[in-house]
Amino acid sequence: MTDYIGDADKKFYFDAYGSEEELTEDNFYVPAEEEYEDWGEETEEWDVSEAKPGLWENIRKKKEREGKKYKPAKKGDPDRPDPESWKKAQNGYKYKDPKTGEVYEYERKGIYKKDGRTLIPAQAAEYQGRKVQLGKPFRTPDGPKKRSVYVKNQKGNVVKVNFGDPNMKIKKSDPGRRKNFRARHNCDNPGPRWKARYWSCRAW
Repeated sequence: MTDYIGDADKKFYFDAYGSEEELTEDNFYVPAEEEYEDWGEETEEWDVSEAKPGLWENIRKKKEREGKKYKPAKKGDPDRPDPESWKKAQNGYKYKDPKTGEVYEYERKGIYKKDGRTLIPAQAAEYQGRKVQLGKPFRTPDGPKKRSVYVKNQKGNVVKVNFGDPNMKIKKSDPGRRKNFRARHNCDNPGPRWKARYWSCRAW
């Protein structure tokens, strides 16, 4: 049965504020340093290669293969992993033998040895350009909203928050407009940082 009320609520929330989404191959984007905007929020550098090494290793290899033709796989594409493979890819950890260069994969992060040698994480040199700034918004010309920001949610997982109407200019320099917007959206109590309403209110 179609949940018309629920769908209407979701559309209203998206139109008014934006959306929150888990990171996937489809939506992950590494902004250039000049694309970030400093809003005075607490920030943190986050390396996706360390958080999800298996998944991003697959993306890196595909990017190398396809070069400038590279595009993230969409749902339904034949080379997009099925949900179970996707889950396994996110949970893999690769370690390299410092002497032989051989790489081993384990299900858990830990300290491993081969022939008496301690293995080292294999991803360090291979994942350059996979770091993003948490808490620093950046513009998103291709949508789905005007800006996005990476933040940690209540579970400590990094999510992508999309907010702002790309077809409207913010006029917070007008005291009346700013007051009306903030009152209409209860911006004195904007909610948690991992919600689009928080960042929409911060913009005003």
